[in-house]
Amino acid sequence: MECLARLRKWCAAQDRAHSDARRKLHSWGYRGEEAEAMIAELISENFLSEERYAIHFAQGKYRLKRWGWHKIESALRQKGLSAHSILSARKAFDADYEDEALLKLLLKKQRLISESDRQKRRAKLLRFGLSRGYTHEAVYKAVEEALKAESSQEP
Repeated sequence: MECLARLRKWCAAQDRAHSDARRKLHSWGYRGEEAEAMIAELISENFLSEERYAIHFAQGKYRLKRWGWHKIESALRQKGLSAHSILSARKAFDADYEDEALLKLLLKKQRLISESDRQKRRAKLLRFGLSRGYTHEAVYKAVEEALKAESSQEP
């Protein structure tokens, strides 16, 4: 029971995925039915909520790291979350500001690229935007806007 108290405290500190709790229990030497029973108890006591975790994870990764939805969704799938929880996170995801955030991100990245060839700059910005998990369409549009903004600032 001391283990369950430690796990409650650990889950209360921040939202955790079921897989994280399972991994923690495995690291403490609990496996099988015993671990699953503890996880079930944490779920019933609302210390673990897959849907709540998915929503907070998506909001945090977007707000703090400026990840796009594709990268967030991929990370949630890697955590083993259900399709229902991922859908809930998608509904809570603030897609209205996604294009604006991507443009700001690309403008910032553009200032750090020392490449003088415009095509190579475009390619680097495209790769960067796509690696952040934004859609192809949104990245292409934002890269064009960023390059336009750059050319309008040149003497």
